[in-house]
Amino acid sequence: MNVLGRKISATVLGAAMISAPMFSMNVFAAPVAEQQATQNLVKQLTGLHSFSANFSQTTKANGKKLAPKKGLTSQHLNQTFQGVMKVERPGKFFWETTSPSKQTIVTSGKIVWIYDPDLQQAVRQSLSDQVSNTPALLLSGNTSQIMQSYRVTQSDSQKAVYTLTPKAKDSAFQNLSIAFAANGTPTSMVLNDSLGQTTTVSFSQVNKNVTIPVSTFNFAPPKGTDIIDQ
Repeated sequence: MNVLGRKISATVLGAAMISAPMFSMNVFAAPVAEQQATQNLVKQLTGLHSFSANFSQTTKANGKKLAPKKGLTSQHLNQTFQGVMKVERPGKFFWETTSPSKQTIVTSGKIVWIYDPDLQQAVRQSLSDQVSNTPALLLSGNTSQIMQSYRVTQSDSQKAVYTLTPKAKDSAFQNLSIAFAANGTPTSMVLNDSLGQTTTVSFSQVNKNVTIPVSTFNFAPPKGTDIIDQ
C-alpha cells in the first residue's frame, strides 16, 4: 500500500522501453497475456513473505489544476515525503512518514490505525475498507483476494512491472503499477487516482524476507489521543 491522511495516498511504477543498438531493427516489448501476467505477479508476491524498506513519496496533479483528494491538502502536492515501511504477509503492515511531517499507518490484520501525532489523533478503520483506499497495503494482502479485485497486465515480458486495474467501478484509483527487481524485492509503485493525481513511491535499502518483531504491527494510542472510528 492514500497513504492517507495528511493522509497521503500510497503506491507504483511505469513501463520501460527497450531500444535496439544503432543500425539494427527496433526491439519491441512483448506484452504478456492477462492470465500469465496474473500468475507472474502471484509468484512475485508469494515469494515475498516480509520486507522492510525506506520510501520516498511524491504526489503530482496531472494536467489542469484539480482539487486535492480528501485529506490531501494542496501543500502536499509536489512535496516529497520520506519514511520507513515494514510488511509481513498476510495482513501485517507498518508505514511511518518521518519527513517533513509525521504520520503512522499500522495494521496487524483486522484493524488499520492512522495516527497523526501533531493532531494527537488516531483514525481506526477496518482493514477491508482501508485496502481499497491504500494500495500500498496490497503488498501485505492475501494474494487470492487481490487477484479477485484487480485485472493484471504486464506490458513487457522481460520486465517485472505489473499494472493492476480495479474491477470495481467506484474504486478510489484508476490503476496501480508495481515494479520488482531481479531478486524479487519491490523497487517502486505508481498510483493514478480518480482525481487526476499521480503518486510515486520509490523504495530503497530494501530487505527481503527478514524477521520483523510482532510489536511493530501492534498499535496502542498514546494517552490523550483523540480516537475516531470510521
